[in-house]
Amino acid sequence: MILDRSLFLSPSDITALRACFTHDTQPGITLRHQRQQLEAWLARPQWIPGHGEGGGPEHARHKYNYQMMDLAGLHWLLSGDVRYRDALLALLRGYADVYPTLGSATSRDSNPPGRLFHQTLNEDMFLLYAAGAWACVKGSASEADRAHIEENLLCLMVREAITVHRDTFDIVHNHGMWSVAAIALCGLATDHPEWVEIALHGKLRDDVSGGFYAQLNQLFSVDGYYIEGLYYQRFALRPMLLFAAALDRCQPEREIWSYGDRLIQRACVTLFDMAFPDGTLPALNDASKTMNLRDEGALMAVSLCRQHYGPSSQLSAIAHYQQACWPCRGTLLLSEDAQAPGEVTVRRSQLVRDGVAGDRGAGGILRAQPDGESESMALLWWGGHGNIAGMHSALNHGHFDGLHLSYFTRGHEILQDYGFARWVNVEPKFGGRYVAENNGYAKKTVAHNTVVVDEGCQNQGDKERAAARYGNTHFFTGSGPYQGMSAFADDYWPGVNQQRTVLLLTLPQCERPLLVDLFALYSDNRHQYDYCLHTLGQIIHCNRELKAEPTRSPLGTSQGYEHLWRCACGPVPAAEAAQLSWLYGDSFYTLTSTMPQPGELIIARTGASDPAFNLREEPAWLLRTHAQNTLFANVLECHGEFDESREVSRQARGNVREVMIEEHSAAQTVVLIAFHQGEPCRIAVDNRRGHGGFSVA
Repeated sequence: MILDRSLFLSPSDITALRACFTHDTQPGITLRHQRQQLEAWLARPQWIPGHGEGGGPEHARHKYNYQMMDLAGLHWLLSGDVRYRDALLALLRGYADVYPTLGSATSRDSNPPGRLFHQTLNEDMFLLYAAGAWACVKGSASEADRAHIEENLLCLMVREAITVHRDTFDIVHNHGMWSVAAIALCGLATDHPEWVEIALHGKLRDDVSGGFYAQLNQLFSVDGYYIEGLYYQRFALRPMLLFAAALDRCQPEREIWSYGDRLIQRACVTLFDMAFPDGTLPALNDASKTMNLRDEGALMAVSLCRQHYGPSSQLSAIAHYQQACWPCRGTLLLSEDAQAPGEVTVRRSQLVRDGVAGDRGAGGILRAQPDGESESMALLWWGGHGNIAGMHSALNHGHFDGLHLSYFTRGHEILQDYGFARWVNVEPKFGGRYVAENNGYAKKTVAHNTVVVDEGCQNQGDKERAAARYGNTHFFTGSGPYQGMSAFADDYWPGVNQQRTVLLLTLPQCERPLLVDLFALYSDNRHQYDYCLHTLGQIIHCNRELKAEPTRSPLGTSQGYEHLWRCACGPVPAAEAAQLSWLYGDSFYTLTSTMPQPGELIIARTGASDPAFNLREEPAWLLRTHAQNTLFANVLECHGEFDESREVSRQARGNVREVMIEEHSAAQTVVLIAFHQGEPCRIAVDNRRGHGGFSVA
């Protein structure tokens, strides 16, 4: 006898969720909101469109349909309301009627199309949700409906995924994660165990060339960082967690939640740990600037981590932030945890290693949160490029951003990564896909907070060359009032070695933690070095005379420089500090910079050579010098307060007076920071490889 069942929830889970429907807990609130969505769906006529442009109305409707199928299946099991079951069956029948007759959709990029969508990724997403929904109503369906829906929709989609689209199925990539999860869920829902085996082990059954285990083994570092970056990590978590939940429900003997020494837990926790204090995700590699921990994959991660790995103050805090949940037993446990007294701990600084063995560089995170203050967070990246050498061309989301620095303080990412050049699902903007400026600007080194050599691009803009390189950790000190991290990046530029040391200091002279950034470059030949910072805000003051350009022109002709307007510039004498202050939000920021050689400060802005207005217009500061060896010694101070509604401006000038380079060599760097009020601060950094460390006096 075939029963209606959930692939993810046990009968006792269904009973417990049903009991909390009227409660003012997060599970109850979420379930009632879902019920409202379903009622709105039932009130509209069903529509099964044909092909359409990515992000267009047809695309959006197919996506909406599979989302509603998912909810209808769950709420049929929860409520027994036959309207949900019947509407779901009618929609599945409708798709089964038309799917065999549809030809391939039109693809406008390198991704192969499906029958419904412009790329097979979205086809797999549809299949995953449709298979889960089908399991919820299969027992209630007639024999004719079962045969029709499975043969002409679900099983047809699986066979085409394995044969016609085998290159997409058997790849280690976030698209591959969705594909194997969809095929596994369909195998569980339609009683095809052989599909589950293919999904787990790949078509070659080797756990290397493809399959779920290959995805887990190759895409995540030893610390749980996903190779393509955090934006795609949260996207890959959704199919990974749904596959794991279904596998645990149907084949618990596989103990998937314990696989790889709890790799799934590490992947989830690392996403949580690397988020900015406001929950947004740092834009490492291709990434949205607004994606955050309220994403559906993160919702699932919080609930399922609680269910399978136990309680923690971190999970409770994130669940409170999310104000939504993915209904399962874990959400019920979280709602009970939230009522228990407990202190949320301050987030710690940490080193997140890259590479399966943890040997391909890292990302360092320094955090400071003085009593009564919000968290300040500095993130320095010296890990891999974001792809695996020789792997599928779809692994192409990496940026040329070695030694990039992001800094978040006072509620804002004040030193920011541009992210991707893409307007997701905005159909008039190239169908919501990546625009040309993603390769032309967003991926380039000049779009990041790092140093550009000779107006070029790291690793010559070659992703295969970049995949073979990564930085090396020099030191990491993540506790106490003086925290620091340092890394080397060699041969990212031919004949140039780099070292970046970032310190986050809590000093009595400053009202907020002080960010110190020492960027050293060494070469046998003379080069042009551009130290780039990207931020937001309005310039308030500069201690160097800036000459505005009467007619704006691009800063260069290639490697992303053609997309930067040259707005103004001013000379910076050797060993003399340049200071630039700006206002963003309710705070003032002052950058104080010194170079051993003379140079110039360039005020730039994105948006040049962009006839379709695909780029956001944002400011950038560049410090330029020419040398063989040099050091950019920089201090960033957050200070004061601005409240226009009260007409209050406090401490619009920072307390840092100047930065002096007292000593610099491959062995040691000594920098003195002088203040308008308070004693000076001397920083010494041991640059010797194999040694490392720093002191503050």
